Amino acid sequence: MIELGKTQKLEVVREKTFGVYLAEKPKDEASVLLPRKQVPAGTKIGDSLTVFIYKDSEDRLIATTETPRLQVGETAVLTVKDVSKIGAFLDMGLEKDLLLPFKEQSHPVKKGEECLVALYVDKSSRLAATMRVYHYMSNQSPYQKDDKVKGRIYEINENLGAFVAVDNRYYGMIPKKEIFRDLREGEEVEARVLKVREDGKLDLSLRDKAYIQMAADSEKVMKVIEEFDGVLPFNDKARPETIRREFSMSKNEFKRAVGRLLKEGKIRITETSIQKV
Repeated sequence: MIELGKTQKLEVVREKTFGVYLAEKPKDEASVLLPRKQVPAGTKIGDSLTVFIYKDSEDRLIATTETPRLQVGETAVLTVKDVSKIGAFLDMGLEKDLLLPFKEQSHPVKKGEECLVALYVDKSSRLAATMRVYHYMSNQSPYQKDDKVKGRIYEINENLGAFVAVDNRYYGMIPKKEIFRDLREGEEVEARVLKVREDGKLDLSLRDKAYIQMAADSEKVMKVIEEFDGVLPFNDKARPETIRREFSMSKNEFKRAVGRLLKEGKIRITETSIQKV
């Protein structure tokens, strides 16, 4: 069976001046054209060729020896080449660009933007892209607790947190309680694996383990104190919202950082402030 959107090995069954026809077996009725400019030199009837199957501008199945950046069911980061009245067109590594319909965009994309998408076959039997990639993620990641990973945020849920495609292919999520700064869809992040769930999905944190993170947090707190001319107008009993706004950290992390600076003799705490010594 010749599969749309897939790379497969097919046999050359007929030759024409404009190209060769490929099929699974010599006597199969179903065949697909590989244009002459795509035919490797020396190709003859009976040879096997590895090709990708898509549709041309006239909606006909066609083969190419070029390698696409993704196949049906896979995800990849593609660049927006243009935006039209029906959606955005993405560079998937072939002569024909890939349509990303407006209804499949999680946010309006712009020319030149890189976006994480999955490739699927739409109701009209055409290849299309979607930014709604959750169901295309894999739970078979090689990562373990405390491993460092990279990924791209593809959805933000105010109640749950930020969904991350680790390596652009594995399920990951930054729980709401781990988010202390503004995040945006499409943003690339480096994170630490908090835990691997029973279903294989990854819980992530944007911060290091407490004893490692404390040094960086202490430096950040001291820098902000200095920006306030050496007197921070609140102490370690401040509201969590205030701490998050000024430091992008939780109250516990702030208190640990302040405790370290206090122990090192770099600050003193008053009823209403934290002062540089």
